[in-house]
Amino acid sequence: MVKIHKLDQIKKTLDDINLDEIIESGFAAYSVGDVITPPVGELVFEDPPGDTHIKYGYIKEDDYFVIKIASGFYQNYKFNLPSGSGLMLVFSQKTGALDTILLDEGYLTNVRTAVAGQIVAKYLAPDKIDKIGVFGTGTMARMQVQFLKSITDCIQVVVWGRSESSLDKYKKDMQEIGYEVEVTQDPNNISCSCNLILMTTPSTVPLLNCSNLRPGMHITAMGSDTHDKQELESRILNQADIVVTDSLEQCKLRGEIHHGLNEGHIKLNEIFELGQVILGRKRLRTSEEQITVADLTGIAAQDIQIAKAACKALEANSS
Repeated sequence: MVKIHKLDQIKKTLDDINLDEIIESGFAAYSVGDVITPPVGELVFEDPPGDTHIKYGYIKEDDYFVIKIASGFYQNYKFNLPSGSGLMLVFSQKTGALDTILLDEGYLTNVRTAVAGQIVAKYLAPDKIDKIGVFGTGTMARMQVQFLKSITDCIQVVVWGRSESSLDKYKKDMQEIGYEVEVTQDPNNISCSCNLILMTTPSTVPLLNCSNLRPGMHITAMGSDTHDKQELESRILNQADIVVTDSLEQCKLRGEIHHGLNEGHIKLNEIFELGQVILGRKRLRTSEEQITVADLTGIAAQDIQIAKAACKALEANSS
């Protein structure tokens, strides 16, 4: 019988799981060729604006394969609905039979993305983080900051947004859990004071420009997950000392690096893949003056790993 689990059940299972280690092993497996992942399935909508991604695959000699569907519709606030939704389908790799349906409403995708940001910061962020800069005020703008707790004790946050009301809500919510938050609608206020910057918007025009760069800055960009989205001016990739992606193959078609490659500001052989960084087990940053950039478009290996971990924990809790 197919097992079906809803969001409230799924959330309770993740508290005691070492997600950092689980997701890292997925990135490593991907980079050594042990993850089979077809091209991303994608639907892009214009009116209202939104997109749906289908990411799927399996790890060789594993028990399961996973199909993940995740959507982002950015005007859902008008209907008092979250922008993100989705589910994960977990199948037996031995029989092809559907084993589990995780009705996570996009939560597992958000968590695995936030964990990826945490992993990147571990290998690339400066030792001393002065302030955390955030572009965006949504779910990922909050979770990315919260998941950095294991990397830094910095609680100073500067957040950029287009709407004063969304900025005010972000400030209120984050202050309630212990952060000191400054809001701004001027990108320069982030770049001049923050040395760890998180890009979490669905913007199709650059929000951070080359003139905003300063020595020692680290940027994690995860909002640009289609071919048309772009949060960074492409010349930033040329100016950075280190550029990392979750998938060299995937970044040819989507994300910040896709734009940089097309515009001639970076070459594929100048980019590190995150799984190889993890396998090397050492920080890439060798100087506090270096500028580092991570471009994360999200890979199926993350979905496979977090879905398996959730299923295992749910099964243990039910026994």
